[in-house]
Amino acid sequence: MIFAFLDAWNIGANDVANSFASSVSSRSLTYWQAMILAALCEFLGAVLVGSKVSNTIRNKIVDVKVFEGEPAILMLTMSCALIGSSVWLTIATAIGMPVSTTHSIVGGIIGSAIAAKGQRNIHWGWNGVSQIIASWFIAPAIAGAFATITFLVSKFFVLEVKSFKTSLRNAMVLVPFLVFSCFAILTMLIVWKGAPALKLNKLSPNAIAASILGVAAVALVLYMLFLYPYYRRKLKYNDWTLTWKSIPLGPLLYFKSTDDIPPMPEGYQLVPDYYKGRRYDETGKLIKEDNTTAESLRSGDIENLKDDTHVDVHKVESAPVSSDKESSSDEWKPLYYKWGVDREVQKEDTKSRWIKMLKKPKLWGALIVEFVLHGFTQDVIASQTNVDMLSGDQHKLHTSAKYYDNRIEFLYSLLQGITAGTMSFAHGANDISNATGPLATVYLVWSTNTIANDVDVPVWVLCYAAAALVIGVWTFGYRIMRNLGNKLILQSPSRGFSIELGAAVTTVMATQLSIPVSTTQSAVGATVFVGACNGDWRSINWRMVIWCYCGWFITLPVAGLIAGLLNAYIIHSPSNGVVYTMNN
Repeated sequence: MIFAFLDAWNIGANDVANSFASSVSSRSLTYWQAMILAALCEFLGAVLVGSKVSNTIRNKIVDVKVFEGEPAILMLTMSCALIGSSVWLTIATAIGMPVSTTHSIVGGIIGSAIAAKGQRNIHWGWNGVSQIIASWFIAPAIAGAFATITFLVSKFFVLEVKSFKTSLRNAMVLVPFLVFSCFAILTMLIVWKGAPALKLNKLSPNAIAASILGVAAVALVLYMLFLYPYYRRKLKYNDWTLTWKSIPLGPLLYFKSTDDIPPMPEGYQLVPDYYKGRRYDETGKLIKEDNTTAESLRSGDIENLKDDTHVDVHKVESAPVSSDKESSSDEWKPLYYKWGVDREVQKEDTKSRWIKMLKKPKLWGALIVEFVLHGFTQDVIASQTNVDMLSGDQHKLHTSAKYYDNRIEFLYSLLQGITAGTMSFAHGANDISNATGPLATVYLVWSTNTIANDVDVPVWVLCYAAAALVIGVWTFGYRIMRNLGNKLILQSPSRGFSIELGAAVTTVMATQLSIPVSTTQSAVGATVFVGACNGDWRSINWRMVIWCYCGWFITLPVAGLIAGLLNAYIIHSPSNGVVYTMNN
């Protein structure tokens, strides 16, 4: 139970970056928004549709029939697999290495099973380990292909159209289609992989098709009724008075006069600056920017629609400002400082502060709160500008990529939020099996004293692992997220949307085929392919790519070695005639 919790915690802490690194790095979502969305989507994905893949992890790698008559050995083997996987994942998370949790548990099971029964009982063929290993190489390519197609359509049809008027018109046509596609993909996953209790996977083909198209159609109708008129009025007519509270007005915005739109205040920013803090001057120095940027629309910019001009986002004047803190939340700190933490303790670094708080029992409550909210106090975007061994030349990395109009990127920010949720849901469904598969085997053997190949994973096991995953997301998800954002390529909503959609589609396809793919590799593969669409190899941080691949290559053998040595020591060491059995 303990190591299953630790394994699931590391899945959240390590793999969460796959779903939300792009969204946070591009500023489509703030960090706390991403964490709340991650908690909801990961938990629902794990509990609702996580059962089917869990059976694959448990049964496809090793034939459990070889443990017939030795249920205690099977329990021990799966327990050692969890220990090997969780220990390696903890090390990888601590050093900031994005590894595949799927690789880790597969390696743990292989190593532990070899120690118990030898390598002949491992399913090495295409229906077992070989299929899983092949998916590690195929998944990045498939995700990259989908992401490339999506981004290139947006690039040539919308983003690089010289006339802003034409670009906006094309975007307003393309985005509804993308909304329909996103919700169709999510519905496919839910229906095809419906939990046994929901019996959605028992629906007829016609019912499944109707469900997929129906949900996507409803989402499209809601978008056209409420969000489309909001975007149209805000971007086409520069209505700076609109806020998110205006969205429920929906169709009324179609008929509202545009003559009464007041002039935009000087310095007011119509849409967020998604590239803020990532522009460099000619000397390679990072430009400090205030809220008044080249792509902020002012009162006279409505003439842009008439003149067919397009904003050149490269031409930005430097302005000294304080550092940007949009990705973290300093406002969370007073929540636990009010619990009696001394001012001097507050000023210390995290490790020293936690040690001092641990020595004072009256501060344990505050320590627990701070631990849970620790991730919320981290500035992910600011940390991505730090120079280290893996960061490479950030100046060349970002200036080699194109900066697109923020007004068009604004349309993609919603899509990226949707795809982030979709990918997070798919991640919960797919990767929760890494912890629930072995744990379910241990529980079923313990509760029945029998061995069975195909048994549904208990709901409580899914909930237990999902809760641990969410805690991992909230506490240390930021560590990996810092490496897979702007340190890999220049992120923006249009790029991030393409990356996440490509990875989500790949995960959906693999889940339907009961193949536990690596969402880490899908996300990184899609990111590299989208970065390559810039047409310049310098727009990709190859140091970080190599770092990721090194982690993937060593994960399976390291986790397998830890699990195998532990299981071999327990089973085969001198035991004075002790035999591992279970009481009926």
